[in-house]
Amino acid sequence: MNSIQEMESSNSENTSFNSIGNSNTTNTAMSVSNLPPPSSTTPSRYENQKRRDWNTFGQYLKNHRPPLSLSRCSGAHVLEFLRYLDQFGKTKVHTPICPFYGHPNPPAPCPCPLRQAWGSLDALIGRLRAAFEENGGKPEANPFGARAVRLYLREVRDLQSKARGISYEKKKRKRPPQQQIQALPLPLPLPMPPPPGAT
Repeated sequence: MNSIQEMESSNSENTSFNSIGNSNTTNTAMSVSNLPPPSSTTPSRYENQKRRDWNTFGQYLKNHRPPLSLSRCSGAHVLEFLRYLDQFGKTKVHTPICPFYGHPNPPAPCPCPLRQAWGSLDALIGRLRAAFEENGGKPEANPFGARAVRLYLREVRDLQSKARGISYEKKKRKRPPQQQIQALPLPLPLPMPPPPGAT
């Protein structure tokens, strides 16, 4: 049985979803036993986070009213999940009427809402997209890669960039300096010995 089917049929635990903002909490209601083993004996930080995110999304689907199976999940449900996560955000996003709108370091507190940072959402979607396919999902049916999700992330990035006065332009990678291979001087041609009999 693949993990997506296990995730859909798992009703063994009914754990509270209130701890979603705590990254140290792991929900064991979903099985992700089909994740490929990492190259080393202990899972990497990325693999652990991916597993926690996958379990959290599975718990969200389970607590959804009405409960939702992963096979029926669409980009719209992923957007619901991302909006739900905003309540656990720690990033101040100023509204256009706030006097600190567009200021990266406001001098005083304001009542603007806390949201999930764009970078966190972008990384989360990347991990969930990978986890979906590792758990037997087909790439073309991946709700985390839906156009609506990409557009939403772009909208959040632009809104937060303006509200916080921070540019989210893609940083250009610095290429490591290429080592110049010193051209070895070509060996000088050896003088030709004089023909026999010539002096």
